[in-house]
Amino acid sequence: MKYRISERNPCPWLKHVSLALLIFGSLPGAAYADEGGVSYWLPGRFSSLAATPQVPGWSMAEVYYHTSVSAFGAVAAARQIQIGRIPATVNVSLDAHLNAQADLLLLNPTYTFGTPVLGGQLAVGITGIFGRSSASIDGTLTAALGPLFATRTGVIGDSITSVGDLYPQATLKWNAGVHNFMTYVTGDIPVGAYESTRLANLGIGHAAIDGGGGYTYFNPATGHEFSAVAGFTYNFKNQDTNYQNGIDFHVDWGASQFLSKQVFVGLVGYAYQQITDDFGQHPILGGFRSRVVGVGPQIGFLFPVGDMQGYLNLKGYGEFAAENRPAGWNTWLTFSISPMAPTSTVAPTRRIVTK
Repeated sequence: MKYRISERNPCPWLKHVSLALLIFGSLPGAAYADEGGVSYWLPGRFSSLAATPQVPGWSMAEVYYHTSVSAFGAVAAARQIQIGRIPATVNVSLDAHLNAQADLLLLNPTYTFGTPVLGGQLAVGITGIFGRSSASIDGTLTAALGPLFATRTGVIGDSITSVGDLYPQATLKWNAGVHNFMTYVTGDIPVGAYESTRLANLGIGHAAIDGGGGYTYFNPATGHEFSAVAGFTYNFKNQDTNYQNGIDFHVDWGASQFLSKQVFVGLVGYAYQQITDDFGQHPILGGFRSRVVGVGPQIGFLFPVGDMQGYLNLKGYGEFAAENRPAGWNTWLTFSISPMAPTSTVAPTRRIVTK
């Protein structure tokens, strides 16, 4: 497949940026919501230039992800109920504080096809994870069954260093000048380290499927860019606990300004909202629908690596408006290598991108 670049889009090097920023379509559930506070979808997976086309061929991205979150009340209660296997017939009151951290390394090989599919550009990949997750609950648990009750005060802590689930993904993208469109599908193959009675896990214990679409506006003449990607997650039942998370809706966005062909700066953000109730939760938790909003800065650099294209990006989010979910902050450091755009595509013509 050959690309012809119009004067409205004379920057094929941007395809390398879009690849690195798009690979987050299959990251692990290190964030917290749903059963015991753990969801499949990790807000912040998509950001700037998510829907722009890429150079065909193999690419590899490595991501270091760090998060630190905390919560009180129902979220801490949910974790305690899960690991303690407290039945629904027992009334529970928990005055506690949950803290959790994760340091993860993610590897994402992706292949972008050169032959158009439905007039768009198809890419497929899979993400694997290795890292450490830790969590602790500090507080008082009171459980009552009729006239009988028991109280326990103290700290419960747990940590694990292992591998996580696998996350396949596929994207299909279309370009029309400064407008770019995409659709995607991803999911969870639950093969990672998981035990229902552990406080910290790297797997989520159940399968999930997620799909949606996105849009990117990019004007290379001004360097202005804006992207937004929205989707829904359907969660399958956790057979170990008979718990099924509700359906989740999420929007990730990014806005950037290119200072040169090698450097851009901007903002990133997300909104996450669970739209249906969980099933199988303790009655004290109610529907246990989760919500969180995050926003923060980003900076990106492009540079050659031999005959390949290198890309480095740093972005961070501060979270707020959380409900039934811990809030805190997270950072993403991404390094990727992808094919260099053919030099023949650098010379601009007056034609829209064609395939």
